[in-house]
Amino acid sequence: MSTSAPDRGLSLRLLVTMAVASGVSVANLYYLQPLMADMGRTFRVSALGMGFAAMLAQVGFAVGVLLFVPIGDIRDRKRLILIMLGGATAGLIAVAVAPTYAWLAVACFTVGIFSVTPQMFVPFAAHLADPGGRGRAVGIVMSGLLIGILLSRTASGLIGAAAGWRAVFWLASLLTVLLAVVLTASLPVSVGTLRLSYPRLLRSLWQLLRSEPILVESAFAGAMFFGAFSAFWSMLPFRLETPPLHYGARTAGLFGLIGVVGAAAAPLAGRLADRLDQRTNVRVALFMTMAAFVVLAVFGHTLTGLVVGVILLDAGVQAGHVTNQSRIHALTPEARNRLTTIYMVAFFLGGAAGSALGASAWQHWQWAGVCGVGILMPLAGAIKLSSRERASFREAEFEI
Repeated sequence: MSTSAPDRGLSLRLLVTMAVASGVSVANLYYLQPLMADMGRTFRVSALGMGFAAMLAQVGFAVGVLLFVPIGDIRDRKRLILIMLGGATAGLIAVAVAPTYAWLAVACFTVGIFSVTPQMFVPFAAHLADPGGRGRAVGIVMSGLLIGILLSRTASGLIGAAAGWRAVFWLASLLTVLLAVVLTASLPVSVGTLRLSYPRLLRSLWQLLRSEPILVESAFAGAMFFGAFSAFWSMLPFRLETPPLHYGARTAGLFGLIGVVGAAAAPLAGRLADRLDQRTNVRVALFMTMAAFVVLAVFGHTLTGLVVGVILLDAGVQAGHVTNQSRIHALTPEARNRLTTIYMVAFFLGGAAGSALGASAWQHWQWAGVCGVGILMPLAGAIKLSSRERASFREAEFEI
């Protein structure tokens, strides 16, 4: 482990580099979504089968977060990030050459496991930032991450329509290698100060989960946000193919450009998280997400309705996600990677559940079922938030 260079602090240039790198690396998880209908035809599987492949990528991500992100509290974060990029490159190549659906499913899971570098950048940035600007720093990195998620769909849809879906994953593997070269030159060495063995490090996750109620509250809300988000985006290509719309992968990808409008909520949410009541911010974001699915349910048969719904959905999810991240990073500074681990495992398990529930709902009730999933998941988050708030109020009364 190298310890020859100290942390350099968080300059604007380094912060922007982290934001861009987060977007590029997280994109590997989402190139799949606009191409699902085309890939399903290649392997002769249904929407439910492709929804399962998308779910495996998200489950893989949750596994990768659980196994690798905590290591940032005890080892060199830069070296860890570069190792993850190498694994992601191998997974992307495996998707590009997949001869069967089973191979594809395993490759998607592999891509998910090694696409966890954005969740290393968030605590990295929080660690280097001044306390008063931590929310802003997290917001900027998260803005890059969301823009990467959304623009990956646009690039994937356009390239897939022009050159086929396999070309998308070949290009993604090349881009990941180039990212590793850039980060080798630009990231500072930053070694976690905690001195624990790896098994004890993993056991400490359970201790944090038991001792930090705000972490539990944020993790559940995050899972519901991303579940609703994933239900929509994984089934959008199938909605666009059906009457009265009749659009393909190119249009599905272009919706990513529309969603970038919602990414503007990230820096604003970060600043609000530094100044205002964070639980209220999360509650507002949950209701904004529900409102988006009401719009999508009523007007989702038109492009205008889908556009308005996408903007509301992405703004709500991003605002809630940034506020949740700011809340947990204020809890225990020396455990930021582990706090991120717990939160993001819940977040992506929620996304995996949303993908699976959305695919099942589409199979049985078409678009109305998908919108139902999108309303019920954030509603569950809002109910949990309110019950925790009442419990906190009763505890405060008891102490008085």
